[in-house]
Amino acid sequence: MSNRNSKVDTFMETVEHPHKDAVDYLRTAILRAEPEVTEQVKWNAPSFCYEGTDRVTFQLKSKDVQLIFHRGVQVKDDAGEFAFQDDSGLMKWRSSDRAMVTFKDLADAQAHEAAFIDLVGRWIRA
Repeated sequence: MSNRNSKVDTFMETVEHPHKDAVDYLRTAILRAEPEVTEQVKWNAPSFCYEGTDRVTFQLKSKDVQLIFHRGVQVKDDAGEFAFQDDSGLMKWRSSDRAMVTFKDLADAQAHEAAFIDLVGRWIRA
């Protein structure tokens, strides 16, 4: 995949996570969802940016595979204006513009791949 970042690849070689295979699988899915997304290491995890704003970041502290969907570092003060419809049911909202998606393992991620890719693509552009 052309927009994979070699620095993130190197970082992932050092990561110890029980579902590292699922993290790698989902990295590829995110990069497929939106060709203009870039990835970097931020907050000690792979993070994905669109037009210079962080949009999706792995949270590697959990034994599950968790991803934070956000709209940058700071919570935006436009809660009344921002709306996002999650038809997949994958998102658990943490605030008006931040949600978490959790997968138990690689099989769980693979089972929800199509819905996840659609969700990421729509979130990135929201």
